[in-house]
Amino acid sequence: MTQPPTSSLAQPGDLAQLISSTNKRFLITLVPDGQLHTHRGILQHNELIGKPWGSQVNTHLDSPFTLLQPSLADLLQETKRITQIMYPKDVGLALMHMDIQPGRHVIEAGTGSGGLTSVLAAMVGPQGRVTTYESRPEMQKLAQKNLARLGLADRVTFKLRDILEGFDETDADSLFLDVPNPYDYMAQVRRALKSGGFFGCILPTTNQVSKLLIALHREHFAFVDVCEILLRYYKTAATRLRPTDRMVAHTGFLIFARPVAMDMPIEDQPEEPELAI
Repeated sequence: MTQPPTSSLAQPGDLAQLISSTNKRFLITLVPDGQLHTHRGILQHNELIGKPWGSQVNTHLDSPFTLLQPSLADLLQETKRITQIMYPKDVGLALMHMDIQPGRHVIEAGTGSGGLTSVLAAMVGPQGRVTTYESRPEMQKLAQKNLARLGLADRVTFKLRDILEGFDETDADSLFLDVPNPYDYMAQVRRALKSGGFFGCILPTTNQVSKLLIALHREHFAFVDVCEILLRYYKTAATRLRPTDRMVAHTGFLIFARPVAMDMPIEDQPEEPELAI
């Protein structure tokens, strides 16, 4: 398994990011005698291995690149995909709300290209476990390749099945659904989660969210939150600091809830829940 870099120097087997002077980015695994062919020339892996992270390296055409360790956000954006993956802004909040920590067992349904799966696997650590369900064989194969490339496949159990049949697992710490009709599976979700566990979901439209809220109430989920995140970057010129021309606006509604004891009274969520910081 490819481990996160522990040295201040790039080592064989490390994932490395090369960024050009025009912000063109390449993600590679460093291997002896390997080569990276770019629009500005060739970079020899042997010349990268042993370099301090943050160094400038030049192609055979003398074009400069910066050698960096990729972040989880970089890995998510670089994931080879057929369908849209979750944005880092949404993934970050989901990790916090669902208490994704080392050693946890997390279930995911709707593996897709494996973008979120990769982040979950990284966060639960070598002692944790991710179980991910997908009904499309071609998507599962792509996700398996993506996880293997990142060296995280041994933390993930891939299952090819429609979750309408239910989950094999019980007492999972957290469960995340990235499917268009999560309201059809809430009974299955409840059986898979431990009481008081963490449920999360992402949906693009309000009518889908409304159906899910009804299903959550029916299956005795409490402490329900619905939110969306709007992300705006700023130009980084100190003398003319201002917002960039575009922002990452609506990408989906995030829904979080907790399954509670069936004899616990469930009341409607207040109109304006107290803001959690």
